[in-house]
Amino acid sequence: MEGAQRRRLSVIGSHLRPVTVTPTWLNMSSCSDSEKQETDCIFCKIVGGEAPALKLYEDDECLCFLDNNPVSPGHCLIIPRSHYPSLVATPPSVVAAMCSKVPYISKAVMKATDSDSFNLLVNNGVDAGQVIFHTHIHIIPRRARDCLWASESLKRHPLKLDQEALHLVNSIRQHLSFVDGFEDNKDHGTTLIGS
Repeated sequence: MEGAQRRRLSVIGSHLRPVTVTPTWLNMSSCSDSEKQETDCIFCKIVGGEAPALKLYEDDECLCFLDNNPVSPGHCLIIPRSHYPSLVATPPSVVAAMCSKVPYISKAVMKATDSDSFNLLVNNGVDAGQVIFHTHIHIIPRRARDCLWASESLKRHPLKLDQEALHLVNSIRQHLSFVDGFEDNKDHGTTLIGS
């Protein structure tokens, strides 16, 4: 198996093999009774203090801890304290709270690991590689030429500005108009081919 494939499998596998030994110095806080939890969710168990984690940051909305099976040193996860099975099921205010911590946490992780960059990753749904169904955001520190992703060697192709692209844009916009709470400006036109 190639190195890139092994690293991809380690990302997926990191969610399947939780740590079973709790360090005595670990300060675990429990989730309040008013917050939704799933009894068999490893991340809910971490929030509730029933499973170990090496915490980096926590507040009333979210928690950040080192990934159990990192693809690079400093690979960490930001999760909401409440249980939501996917990013699309997570309220926008919770997603905003999680995302607002990314600059703060990523800067600290990059400095601590002497990294020059990071990937922000969300696997949303089975086909995207999600294996723990509790919303989470990966922060993965990167270094020049670390070759973590096989996709880094894939060639990208320019978007064709044709009727197919226009159809895709119009279809996405139409679906956006049906999203709860989305306010669309009806006067905008596409910048690709015209309205």
